[in-house]
Amino acid sequence: MTTNVEQTPTRLDSLKWTLVVVLIAVAVVGNQYFVEQAWYYRALTVVLLLGAAAFLALQTQKGRDALDFAKEARTEIRKVVWPTRQETLQTTLIVAIFVVVIALFLWGVDALLVWLLGFIIA
Repeated sequence: MTTNVEQTPTRLDSLKWTLVVVLIAVAVVGNQYFVEQAWYYRALTVVLLLGAAAFLALQTQKGRDALDFAKEARTEIRKVVWPTRQETLQTTLIVAIFVVVIALFLWGVDALLVWLLGFIIA
């Protein structure tokens, strides 16, 4: 049995989030500023800066909460019973037939209204 203990954010959390934003901004601006450099150097630098930002974000309470949420979501996705190929094909066929039937019905109603309007106007 797990116990959920509410933790209050520390004073340094706002400073950490500011540094996260600065690291992301440096990655974006630096990538645009050093456009004459080889793409793989810029890509490696962006990946490293974003990795550092993610690591720093995970050191905050909100970052840990987001990671816990992602882990729980992954667990829930594993519990989903996905439809088989046959079920998917059957459902798709039913929807396609229904769309065609409704389209024909609306076309017929439109044609009837055009005929009635032409009869009234003429």
